[in-house]
Amino acid sequence: MKKSTQAAHGHAGHDCAEGCDHEHHHHHARPEAGGIYLISPSSAVRDPATVALACERLEQEGFKTKVDRAALAVNQRFAGTEKQRLAGIERALKQKYPIVMATRGGYGLSRLLPLIDWRAVADSGKRFVGLSDFTAFNLALLAQTGAVSYSGPTAVADFGGKKVDDLTAALFGELMRGELEILSFETSDADPVDARGVLWGGNLATMMSLLGTPYMPKIRGGILFLEDVAEHPYRVERMLAQLWQAGILQKQKAIVFGHFTEYRLAPHDAGYDMPAVIKWLRSVVKVPVITGLPYGHIRSKATLPIGKKVGIATEAGMVHLVIDEHEH
Repeated sequence: MKKSTQAAHGHAGHDCAEGCDHEHHHHHARPEAGGIYLISPSSAVRDPATVALACERLEQEGFKTKVDRAALAVNQRFAGTEKQRLAGIERALKQKYPIVMATRGGYGLSRLLPLIDWRAVADSGKRFVGLSDFTAFNLALLAQTGAVSYSGPTAVADFGGKKVDDLTAALFGELMRGELEILSFETSDADPVDARGVLWGGNLATMMSLLGTPYMPKIRGGILFLEDVAEHPYRVERMLAQLWQAGILQKQKAIVFGHFTEYRLAPHDAGYDMPAVIKWLRSVVKVPVITGLPYGHIRSKATLPIGKKVGIATEAGMVHLVIDEHEH
């Protein structure tokens, strides 16, 4: 997220943004955030030290942590066999901590979807959070049970690196503690909208892999948010074309773009880039399109509740995502 994109979050009567002057790390004033149980349902963790560091950092943010005993398992590119990864999810449902976080994304959940007891996941009341490949888990849970889960940080990428992004940590903590009412962010390109609907989406390529399966939610009047990494704009457009031709995009109240990063244009693209994709999308789908959501394979990212009914409204250069409507 560029410094010019400020993600402000309204709660308890103040707005804060990057470089805000109040301190996020007051431990004495912090309400109990509960604990986080770490699992590896997708690709193998490359360096176990990053998981240990992530635990340390999460504890500094006020969360106790426990790492599942198979979280560091390796089988080919996967974090263990299907059986091991499935057992990790099952243990996560039975342990005491309220939040379950994926150590990382990559690939691997697609193999597990038919093997997971989705009703048991929903009934556990645990808050599952992850990004990227974890979109398969988020959307399958929603499709199968209607339960809410979260798209946001993963342990290694966001808490196990050189530095923790303050905004990512703050937004995650606030959402987990039920303090985040409104996520506001700057946009340079948004159609006017004022709507309410079920928030859903995530990683675009992962979502496409669910089309036509029992793990793709059937959402009408939703607010669809999308991101991807290392996908050329024409591939992004091809996936969006499929969602349009499958009749999904035109049923939404808004389509919200997070960040599409780490792709390389070719000389023959001749000016074709993500803005061209968005221009094309607007020409075929008459649904408000919004850009600038601080979300994706980027340092500063929001945590978003998939399956929750939210509000979205735009005003000059700003978008407000109403996560929690409190009666004031």
